Amino acid sequence: MKQAIRYRQRATLLGVAFALCAAPLAANAWSQKPVRVVVPAPAGGTMDVVARVLSEAISTEIGQPVIVDNKPGAGGAIGVQGLNLAPPDGQTIMVIASNILTEIPLVMKTGFDPVKDVKPVTMVARSAMVLVATPTVQAKDLKGLISYLKTAKGGQGSYASYTAGTSSHYAGAIFARKSGLDLQHVPFPGSPPALQNVMGGQVDIMFDGAVTSLPLIKAGKLKAFGVGTTTRLAQLPDVPTMAEQGFPEIIDFSNWVGVIVSAKVPDDIVNRINAVVTKVASTPKVREKLMGLSFSPMVSESPEALAKMTHAEYERNAQIVKAYNIKFNQ
Repeated sequence: MKQAIRYRQRATLLGVAFALCAAPLAANAWSQKPVRVVVPAPAGGTMDVVARVLSEAISTEIGQPVIVDNKPGAGGAIGVQGLNLAPPDGQTIMVIASNILTEIPLVMKTGFDPVKDVKPVTMVARSAMVLVATPTVQAKDLKGLISYLKTAKGGQGSYASYTAGTSSHYAGAIFARKSGLDLQHVPFPGSPPALQNVMGGQVDIMFDGAVTSLPLIKAGKLKAFGVGTTTRLAQLPDVPTMAEQGFPEIIDFSNWVGVIVSAKVPDDIVNRINAVVTKVASTPKVREKLMGLSFSPMVSESPEALAKMTHAEYERNAQIVKAYNIKFNQ
C-alpha cells in the first residue's frame, strides 16, 4: 500500500515537472530567445523603417533582443516563405505592408496564399493615397486638373504607379475611366523614380503613398489634388478627399503596415503577440515616430478583425483587377 502511494506521489511530481517544462514550449511568445522580425523588403524602405521602430519598442517591452531580418524579392514571397519555414512558436514575426497580401498576389504568382498561409496579428499604421502632380500644372483643384488634361493635353496624358498591380495602379485606372480621360499607365520600380518623373513633368499625375509624397508636397515639389481616404488627412487638412470631389470609388485606397505570423502559429500565441505589439504601438513615443514618417498611427481591434478586413480588401481589389483588366506587366 505504501509502495503504491509512493508511486502515485512520484508520478504526480513527474507530471508537475513535465507540465512546468512544457508550458514555455506551448506558449513561448516570447521566450528568452531573441525575436526575429522578417521584413520582405530591402533595408531603408517603408516596411523596414517601421520594423525598426517597432523592434526597438518591443525589445524594451519584453527585455529581449529583437533582430530585423530583411528578405526582399518576388513580391514578398521570399520573406513569407522564410516566415513559414521558421518554427511556429511566435519567435519569428513579420512586419509587412498589406499590399503584399491584398494586391500583388492578384497580378503575379507569389507562391503563397495570402489568406491560408499567414495570420494577421495587428496593424500599427496606415499610409493614405494622395493624387499628386508637378506644381507647374496650371490647376488649383481636381476639377481644374481634369480640365487642364482635357484642354492642354487633348484628354490624353499619363499616370505613374510605384508598381503595376498595386493600389497606385488601381486608383489611376479608376480615375482615368471615371473622369473620361485617356491616360497611359507608366509603372516604375518604386515611388522615388516615379515621383522624379512626375516632378519633372515626364508623367502627368500619380496616386502615391503619403509616406513618400508628403515631404515633397511640404517642400513645394509636388501639388496634392486629393486623398483616397474616407476623411481628410491631418497632415493635409486643406486637400479634399477624392469622394468629396466626385470620385467615391477612390476611397480607402491605403495600405496598412503591421505584424503577421505564419498560419501555423497557435491562436493563443497570436493573441499574446497582438497584446505586446498593440501596447507598444499605442505609446506616444512610437506614435510620434510613425507620424514623423507621415504614417497615420492606427491599431486594429483584434487579429480576427484584421484578418476579416484584409480578406475584404483582397476581394475588393480582385473585383477591380477584373473590371479594369489590370495585369502586372501593364
